[in-house]
Amino acid sequence: MTKFTSENIETLEQIILARRDVRGNRFTDKPILQKDIDKILFAGVNAPSVGFSQPWEFVVIKDLDIRNKIKESFFEENEKAKTLFEGKKTDAYTQLKLEGIVESSLNIAVFYKPSEHPVLGQTAMKEAGVYSVVCAIQNMWLMARALDIGLGWVSILNPNTIKTILKAPKDRQLIGYLCLGHVDKFYENPELERLQWEKRKNINDVVIKEIYS
Repeated sequence: MTKFTSENIETLEQIILARRDVRGNRFTDKPILQKDIDKILFAGVNAPSVGFSQPWEFVVIKDLDIRNKIKESFFEENEKAKTLFEGKKTDAYTQLKLEGIVESSLNIAVFYKPSEHPVLGQTAMKEAGVYSVVCAIQNMWLMARALDIGLGWVSILNPNTIKTILKAPKDRQLIGYLCLGHVDKFYENPELERLQWEKRKNINDVVIKEIYS
């Protein structure tokens, strides 16, 4: 059985706290080495999954023509999203660089592939399969940070449009669209916290003992 030292635990904590959602204005033109791409994907496929179903697929996209089509979808959805915010947040939203689809070295579209058979642990909570894919993305995010590679999760996209562009099978569900690349710097604090978009929640406000009162 593997035993971890206090130094190992501290390193893991540092990686967790240093993980950032990277925007397009931070990426540099330094290419990612294939061995690092492999490590990030290895972290993903070794994530926990309900019933050991491993229901994920990863589409690695380097082609700029494909990425420009994805970016067009982002622009369409981003225009719709702007109308949802009011006051100062509207101004702040328009100034945010929310994606790095073409600025990054590569993109990875992460899909959920449903099983054709009943999955242990997924019979009562069907969404547990999707949660497993999210675990894979978190693994990839932490490995990327440990390798000093930035990763940004772009969620302002139409999943069906992305599926069409990537010619994904009908039963696949897009869970995450990731932009990866080397960066000029990582912020000390999350960018949206730094810009006071939201305040960090206190752990005591989100941990409930026994039952909701």
